[in-house]
Amino acid sequence: MAGGSRLRAWGAVLGGLMVVPAALTACAGPYQYYEGTGIHDTTAAEVAGGWENVEGTRMVLRKDGTALAEKLDGQDFDFEDGWRLSGTGTWQLADDDGGRVVRLTLTARTRVESRAPATATDTSTPELPSTYAWSFYVDRDQHDELKLFFFYGDPDIGNTYVMTREAGS
Repeated sequence: MAGGSRLRAWGAVLGGLMVVPAALTACAGPYQYYEGTGIHDTTAAEVAGGWENVEGTRMVLRKDGTALAEKLDGQDFDFEDGWRLSGTGTWQLADDDGGRVVRLTLTARTRVESRAPATATDTSTPELPSTYAWSFYVDRDQHDELKLFFFYGDPDIGNTYVMTREAGS
């Protein structure tokens, strides 16, 4: 009987030790520990060109390292502010441990739009950035076509903002 009590006590201790890591990681969403796509073989020449998404966002990454962005939303929590920036800037293809990343920097804002009209109860006005920087992960779809994406909103949810090759580009 004493052996059974000891076994139950060890089981309770081990069970408690399992709960602690689970509680510590309960708020860790997919983005918080995202390590990249693992794609390292993409070249800047492949990434250059026109990109778009279903929300009407468009960007052109020119071979000379300059860029044009139209209606590009903020990433991470900045997306919640609802602004969409247009303007010119620069881009570069970087190779991080987790894979290739396109770093786009808007250096001259030409227009700001709102994704959705503000509600009558929403009296806050987010500060609008005059410059902004995005990091797009480089990935491939099931047809081996390039796509670019970043995470937006709450990192626990893991929403992705996907850009695909513009038709004819």
